Amino acid sequence: MPPAGQCLLWLGLVLASVCASLESAAPSNSTTGPLNVLLIIVDDLRPSLGCYGDKAIRSPNIDQLASRSLLFQNAFAQQAVCAPSRVSFLTGRRPDTTRLYDFNSYWRIHAGNFSTIPQYFKENGYVTMSVGKVFHPGISSNYSDDSPYSWSFPPYHPSSEKYENTKTCRGPDGQLHANLLCPVDVADVPEGTLPDKQSTEQAIRLLEKMKTSASPFFLAVGYHKPHIPFRYPKEFQKLYPLENITLAPDPQVPAGLPPVAYNPWMDIRQREDVQALNLSVPYGPIPVDFQRKIRQSYFASVSYLDTQVGHLLSALDDLQLTNSTIIAFASDHGWALGEHGEWAKYSNFDVATRVPLMFYVPGRTAPLPEAGEELFPYIDPFDSVLELMEPGRRVMDLVELLSLSPTLAGLAGLHVPPRCPVPSFHVQLCREGQNLGKHFQLQDLGEDPHLRVSRQQRFLVEE
Repeated sequence: MPPAGQCLLWLGLVLASVCASLESAAPSNSTTGPLNVLLIIVDDLRPSLGCYGDKAIRSPNIDQLASRSLLFQNAFAQQAVCAPSRVSFLTGRRPDTTRLYDFNSYWRIHAGNFSTIPQYFKENGYVTMSVGKVFHPGISSNYSDDSPYSWSFPPYHPSSEKYENTKTCRGPDGQLHANLLCPVDVADVPEGTLPDKQSTEQAIRLLEKMKTSASPFFLAVGYHKPHIPFRYPKEFQKLYPLENITLAPDPQVPAGLPPVAYNPWMDIRQREDVQALNLSVPYGPIPVDFQRKIRQSYFASVSYLDTQVGHLLSALDDLQLTNSTIIAFASDHGWALGEHGEWAKYSNFDVATRVPLMFYVPGRTAPLPEAGEELFPYIDPFDSVLELMEPGRRVMDLVELLSLSPTLAGLAGLHVPPRCPVPSFHVQLCREGQNLGKHFQLQDLGEDPHLRVSRQQRFLVEE
């Protein structure tokens, strides 16, 4: 990771490049022009959210987004591993096609020169930008987040990422450790910030620059939390007192489970505080008091994430971009918190593969905002009384993250790529997922004069 000075230089160069390309452009943020896209990707987030019925979780800003969105109740990842899942939904191809089941290959070399969602938008006149963890870093995205194919500018990574797995967690002994449970005083950590805070700030800066763009934008923002370690501002623990934390309702390893179907969560075992428990491998149970602490920290990380999403969406409001921007929110896969004796992803259990998935489409999933109206005002999760917000509309059908690619294309008014032939290794642009556009039809909202269908949404229900 480059030092902070180089990061600031990078930021200045990128923003200068954006400004130079846009300074003579006339604004184009009306509902009659192309719609922008804000894609929010979260790491290891299961549907532990208020909008998915988990009333113990304080996620008011994501719930507010859900109240303006179409929410898919039963959405599933193709594989419960970061790199295969992200490559799959960003290319619209299954892991069997990308030939990636782990972290160790780049699909353009080992499978085929497949287009990605941002690449397709870029080739259709969009300015495409990546902030945070969108592609999985490393060889699976050619050590470049698939640049320059997918992005108009070099992707941004927070400078504080490099501290995530270092000794920054203060233990009961007062010393710093590389722990699983890592509530921190933000002022005391290196650089005085955290990666997701930096990503939010950078995304808002880019939105400010794109406000006056004549070209539509595709901005992908990838948040790290609640990925381990659970490193988050310590005040979020107060939202989840340990005495209120319940345990997983099904904590036993299923009888007769084949060993190949179980993951011994070695990445958690490598953390210093978990090593100190001296657990047996592979099924050794975690002490009940530590189970509660893990669940507490996961939920606190979700609420911390929620504040970052809230600040990002509030900025979209302030910049008057909510009437011209599609918002898609998804996770790469879920995470087990003691269910079936698991404390990881890497399995095919529901808790590891089921993900939140929702789409806000201006004038379609919610009325267009009036002048000065805020659709996404920031909500403080520490407010003593939070309004219960239900999703705008739920879809109960079983759907796949694979559908993200054709659905975003259709919602933005681009031609939906054709279905892939079998085999499709030789085809650069096609998709293996279903376009979910049929679920956005307006039969139940058609009489609202504020709901409009523009010409760029004409491919919405194309299969």
